[in-house]
Amino acid sequence: MEPVNQTGISEFFLMGLTELQPFIFNLFLSMYLITIIGNLLIVLAVSTDSRLHTPMYFFLCNLSFTDICTSTTTIPKLLLNIQVQDQSISYIGCLFQVCFILIFCVFESCLLTVMAYDRYVAICQPLRYTIIMNPFFCLFLVFLSLLATTINALLHTLLILPLSFCTGQDIPNFFCELGQVTKLACSDTFINVLFIYIATTVFSVIPLSGIIFSYIQIVSAVLKISSAGGRHKAFSTCGSHLSVVSLFYGTGLSAYMSSTISNSSVCNVITSMMYSVVPQMLNPFIYSLRSKEIKGSLRELIIGIICFA
Repeated sequence: MEPVNQTGISEFFLMGLTELQPFIFNLFLSMYLITIIGNLLIVLAVSTDSRLHTPMYFFLCNLSFTDICTSTTTIPKLLLNIQVQDQSISYIGCLFQVCFILIFCVFESCLLTVMAYDRYVAICQPLRYTIIMNPFFCLFLVFLSLLATTINALLHTLLILPLSFCTGQDIPNFFCELGQVTKLACSDTFINVLFIYIATTVFSVIPLSGIIFSYIQIVSAVLKISSAGGRHKAFSTCGSHLSVVSLFYGTGLSAYMSSTISNSSVCNVITSMMYSVVPQMLNPFIYSLRSKEIKGSLRELIIGIICFA
């Protein structure tokens, strides 16, 4: 049985990008292709190179796959709308966007926390690393994160179903974002907003606190290393992850702060891009530039593809 809202609204209108559409189309298409190719190369490199079959790169492979899914949830629909000159999205399609963008963005937050824990064990408990971060435990951490984020997204989506939507159907963004869809409702949204705040605390504040705690322990352990070379090697293994964490949470915080200050569609589009498009595009470059193992594996992979072609 298909979900039906209380007022029978069949579609919404994504009004975030109505100007300069040829430029917007080329910009987002370029960003999408870079995201797909960059993250796909990371996935292929980790999958095909036995030297990268370690917990750290297993989590990186999952992160890259998640980045592909995040971009695919929003950008193809935007490109299609520009091509057909139609800003509409069906009610069901909007619910799917809300659900999947929540799953993948929150899953990325959880993955970054798991990766921080992996670095903590590697540096603070190196003799027990292979015992603690065994393949079964790594799979369990990924599965648990995905299960929790999926349940969270489904609950948010199900809470939208009882809402009544009167006349407002224009979403000032290029995809259906949970907060903006909730604002369009003309019925009581107290439970929805309350659950948004609770989920934000559980899946943003707590993971970020875990990452900060892990790196406090890591810095403390590294500073006890006597040789400068040992300290540099330990810090270098964390550099890429710290850069990705800073990019993800920095853009997410900027989006949250901007949404509380401004309601303009331009502001909404820019802030949404900053957390749902830009990090996903830049993550492969951050890891490939800062990791000698990834650079070497990518070089071999690209040479193999060229020679095969």
